[in-house]
This record gives sequence, C-alpha cells and structure tokens, in this order.
Amino acid sequence: MKVAVMVFPGTNSEEETQRACLAVGLEAELVHWSWDRARASAFDAYILPGGFAYEDRVRAGAIAAHDRLMQPVREAAAAGKPVLGICNGAQILLESGLVPALDGETARPQAAFAPNAPLGKYRSTHVYVRLAVPPETSVLTAGMEPHTVIPAWASHGEGRLAASAEVLERLEREWRVAFVYCDANGNALPDTVPNGSALGAAGLINGPGNVLALMPHPERDAWGYMHDGPAREAVRGDAAAMLAPSGGIALFRGLARALGLGV
Repeated sequence: MKVAVMVFPGTNSEEETQRACLAVGLEAELVHWSWDRARASAFDAYILPGGFAYEDRVRAGAIAAHDRLMQPVREAAAAGKPVLGICNGAQILLESGLVPALDGETARPQAAFAPNAPLGKYRSTHVYVRLAVPPETSVLTAGMEPHTVIPAWASHGEGRLAASAEVLERLEREWRVAFVYCDANGNALPDTVPNGSALGAAGLINGPGNVLALMPHPERDAWGYMHDGPAREAVRGDAAAMLAPSGGIALFRGLARALGLGV
C-alpha cells in the first residue's frame, strides 16, 4: 500500500516519518509541493509530517492548509482514506478544517493549536499520550488495546488546543479527543499538560475517524534507542533491542492495519 508523505517548504520530519512507514511494511514516498495534482492523488493514505511549513507565517499551518496539494488530501479524507498529521501536520489539518470537522464542516477551522501556555514558548520534551477513545473510533487506532500509551517527543511552539466552550464540549462528548497527555502509566498528569492544551488533548480525529491530528512526534520515539528514561535504560547494551521498532511505532502499525497489512 502506498503512503504519501507530504513535503511543503519548511517541512523537516519527512524522512523520519518515511522510515517509520517502511518499518511496518508500507511503501512510502515523499510528495513535494512541486508535484502535479494527478500524480499526488495516486496514494492509499496521506501523512503530513512535522516542521515549519511556509515558516509558520500567520499561524502554524495556516498557509500550508491552502496549498494546492492539500486538494488531494481533502479528496482522500472525503473518500475515507487514512490521513495522519503529526505536529505541523496536525496544525495544518486543524487550519484546513479537516479536523475536527464537526457536522461535516471542512471549509473552515473550528479549533486551533495555539501558542503554548503559559508564555507561548517553544518546548521540546519527552511525553506520553494515552488513547482516550474506544479503539474502534478511528481506523488508525482500531487494532490497539484500550487506553494504549504511546511515547513521543513534543517539539512545538503552538500545541495548545484552543476552541470555543461549545466546540470543546462537543469534542469531548463526540469522542473527538483521540489522545490525551499522560504519564508513563497512562495516568492523568498531576499538574498541567506540557503546553496547557484544553482537555489535555494531544490529538483529535474527525467524525468518521479516518483523519487524525497528533501534536507530539511518535516517529521520534519509534525505536529502542530513541526512548527516554527507564525505557532507554532497559535496552542499553542490547543492540537488537535498541534497533528494534517499538514505542511510537504503534501508530504506524495502526496505519498499516488500516490499509490491510497484518502487522
């Protein structure tokens, strides 16, 4: 199955994302903004990786959301194909309206990832996120165990979920908050999430569950040697364990299963 890893000017996590796809048996190709639309439409799934598309001018993801190569992504989402946005890709999905798409509205944004609280500063830190919806809610999580915890690296300046009180209430009620920040055991954080995100949200999905926007980077904690803390110590000195896909690779396995690969 062929996965398009979309590359806009300023994208910088495309190769790590491509390697994670390859590790679970997917054929992944980097699709640059210069491609023609017909060629960019011939994929089974789409990933919008992290970075700083168009230098994050105006707002993170705001310009890339209107790039002409977002049209194949929109068509794929409407057709039920899996679409995954990571960090800057998640920001693009919210700015484009593809997530959360309440009432099927995809023409305008309904929520945003705003500057981190409390001071709007860029943060790079290791985090854990917990699956907060029934696994079958999304095709990307359908094969996971309930409450699966995934390690990742948060690396962003604008990751705080912000929306009106009405939208936030609906996101919670309609099972749109796919992942929340947690500790290594899946427990709610005692103080506050790393960026002040409303509802503790780390990831949102659309209604059909085929489009997922996730702020932290699972591809940056997808092999043993990338882990942090005790998980890294557990594989230290064991070359096979250090080089084995694990941790954040779970999300890419979910994508592979959504495309019919048994992994």
